[in-house]
Amino acid sequence: MTGKKIIIIGAGPSGSIAAALLQKKGFQTVILERQTFPRFSIGESLLPQCMAFIEEAGMLEAVNAAGFQLKTGADFICGDKLSSFYFADKFSAGFPTTFQVQRDRFDALLATEAQRQGVVIHWQHQVVAADFAHAKPMLTVVDAEANTYQLEADFVLDASGFGRVLPRLLALESPSQFPVRQALFTHIEDNIDCPHYDRQQIRIVVHPEMADVWFWLIPFSNGRSSLGVVGEPAVFSGFADEQTAFHALVAQDPSLAKLLAQAKYDTPINTIKGYSANVSSLYGNGYALLGNAGEFLDPVFSSGVTIAMKSASLAAKVLDAQFNGAGADWQRDFAEPLQKGVDTFRTYVSAWYTGELQDVIFYNRQQANIKAMICSILAGYVWDDNNPYVKNSQSRLNTLVELCRTPA
Repeated sequence: MTGKKIIIIGAGPSGSIAAALLQKKGFQTVILERQTFPRFSIGESLLPQCMAFIEEAGMLEAVNAAGFQLKTGADFICGDKLSSFYFADKFSAGFPTTFQVQRDRFDALLATEAQRQGVVIHWQHQVVAADFAHAKPMLTVVDAEANTYQLEADFVLDASGFGRVLPRLLALESPSQFPVRQALFTHIEDNIDCPHYDRQQIRIVVHPEMADVWFWLIPFSNGRSSLGVVGEPAVFSGFADEQTAFHALVAQDPSLAKLLAQAKYDTPINTIKGYSANVSSLYGNGYALLGNAGEFLDPVFSSGVTIAMKSASLAAKVLDAQFNGAGADWQRDFAEPLQKGVDTFRTYVSAWYTGELQDVIFYNRQQANIKAMICSILAGYVWDDNNPYVKNSQSRLNTLVELCRTPA
């Protein structure tokens, strides 16, 4: 048992998973969360790779029993073209299904499970300053009653997501390589009455006239859905307001307009803009960044929670090695393997917006073995080097795009 004190900023998926893993390894683990749970969060569609990290953290039984919507794959739609991917047909070994979750319930469940395992969570405690210049990290924290106190730790993990606490406090922010995009989204009572509609599939719909604008439809188990549209800000700027833009764009797609003809829009339209983010380093003296606190790409393939949980799993292993004399190398054992998966996702996200990946997904003569390899990436298995579309993602994808674009 190490007895070392690890402070984690944020009780979202990466924070709760990391805390549970470290608690199992004998660390004294404390989470500082600036909000109370349950609270709304975007990112409701998990990937099967997530299930391995949930299982590793001892939370799989609770998640399986929670009544979330089973997710078996993804349906891609563009006009009259439909391409379905079923995770059970993937190339990589691992979980063949996952869940579509309302994040308020899901995140609260993970946090509760972490507490059940002995993790201490201080709710409504906000980190306002951080000092890593001395032997041990020192955080300045403001609690729910506006009292300020200092907390010393042996190590700090930033799992603050889009709050990006340490990147802001330590000037670690770095420009993203992606163009600025904006997402408008809401939750609806979908009232879908269509015999061929599969609630176990996330639906990704390409706008009929703008190939770089797309919609998500994520059904939940209670008759509600998450609905969103993503595009560059100029797409939305010609409308009177964001609500008008959202409803107009949804109406422009015939498949969505028909499917959601009876939907009840009972929740305000939310927006995030310029969400892609990067940092100059994922770790430093006494700290490391998990999930969205380090880097976020794009919502199109639901990679955010997967990357967050992977970072938690890697960080727990490195910290265990660091404090138990086994020799820890944050670059070799954390930053590089994490970045490898992020870069694989980046290859396919970039190709989605250029239209190259859309040509692959909607290709009408797909080979089963290649489709299975692409399916593995859509399932989040982007650390599987046995998959050539992971190991050599850019060159393999380039060859595949050329094949799909060659006339028969």
